[in-house]
Amino acid sequence: MDQDNRHLKRKRAYWHYQRRVPKRYESIDDRGVVECSLRTKSIEIARLRRDAMEESDNLFWASLVGMDGETETGEAQARKRQVAERRYKAATVRALARGFVYTPIDQLAETPDLGDILDRIKVIKSADKGAPSQSEEVEAEALLGTVSSPPVTVSSAFELYCEEIAADELIGKSEAQKAAWKKTKNRGVQYFIDVVGDKSMREITRQDAQQYYNWWKDRVVPKPGKKALSTKTANRDLGNMRKLYGEHFKYVGEEDRPNPFRNLSFKDKKSADVPPFEDKWVREKILVPGIFKGLRGDADLILYALIETGCRPGEIANLFAEDINLDGDAPYISIRPKKDREIKTASSIREIPLVGVSLEAMRRAPNGFPHYRDKPDLLSANLMTAMKSRNLFPTPDHKVYSFRHSFEKRMQEAELDYGFRCMIMGHRNSRPAYGDGGSMAYRRDQIRKIAHPMSDKLIEFLRAR
Repeated sequence: MDQDNRHLKRKRAYWHYQRRVPKRYESIDDRGVVECSLRTKSIEIARLRRDAMEESDNLFWASLVGMDGETETGEAQARKRQVAERRYKAATVRALARGFVYTPIDQLAETPDLGDILDRIKVIKSADKGAPSQSEEVEAEALLGTVSSPPVTVSSAFELYCEEIAADELIGKSEAQKAAWKKTKNRGVQYFIDVVGDKSMREITRQDAQQYYNWWKDRVVPKPGKKALSTKTANRDLGNMRKLYGEHFKYVGEEDRPNPFRNLSFKDKKSADVPPFEDKWVREKILVPGIFKGLRGDADLILYALIETGCRPGEIANLFAEDINLDGDAPYISIRPKKDREIKTASSIREIPLVGVSLEAMRRAPNGFPHYRDKPDLLSANLMTAMKSRNLFPTPDHKVYSFRHSFEKRMQEAELDYGFRCMIMGHRNSRPAYGDGGSMAYRRDQIRKIAHPMSDKLIEFLRAR
């Protein structure tokens, strides 16, 4: 059989769909041979409608037996939902195959186009062979829109959110950034499913939302002897469920539907600020020749690059050769978006002069850090391990981000201009901005005022790498 023209038969210039019922379904479908007009003389259109009819019949048979060629297992509720989903999908693709768009019956009843309704009835009537068979009932369901759309569960709503509703949020993100974005949002959704169940979005109640809130409460305010989890994490996960619910019903045209997750959050009374390193600690503990020897992927150079730039670790890791300018009297790096990689905020786009240990580090890595590019989790884990294993954190509250906070503190204590500090850090300037931050030579001279001195041994060590 010619696969391109399978199940196609031409009658009086029009193409028909003709297919024998598979043997494994003969006990539930007595039609023997399925045949209907595709209402077109075009072979290209006929093939498209044939494909839709094939899919519809496959879904129809699967819905009757509750399986897709294999024995189905699982909860009865999940099984029921799957059958409903198949039945609805079968109806939509069958309508398409017959030359119509599936339209729910309540919308058909309100349409002013009586011709469309009459055409649908004519097709149903032409397929009528007397007493309605099960397959003829399916035909009528598809063309008259009597199959209710299946319930949208939390998990399927989340997939819809990622693929369609929030598609604009993914514009400009790299594949790694997209994965991280989805992972963060999926965590709160999956926790909800674990606690409450993969319920239909329409069936989620205020009590369900409170149950999820209380589940988090037991972790934010745990029993004595157990470690408390961050209220920031709890609020993020609660907020992601609140947003999923609101955006879903906004998408389906029910903007006014009350959100069961409204006003459920935790007050963060404990400061989560990461403390800066003291200058003495950096100079005596960190700027020590060979202290980071043995780190993979030039992670030591990334740490050194952080010290005199105030950059986020990911900003350094994602530099390309064209972002690293080492020529001239005022070397610098450019933090900027790429075609497939966005920057955290518009204010994060900036050019930062290289001085001191950061300049020496970047001279050793003129092409950037491909080992860690687009791998924020790997970078974070390795940098934290490197610092902890060498006892380079003064307190448990210190993090790698302490380098960024230390840099900002040094600029502030040196009384560098507020606008200049915002520009270098990539912060939004709350005051009126004047100028462009000055020439790169000017920026270099300003940062030199706060740069840590380097020992001759450290310079020699770095230049020997």
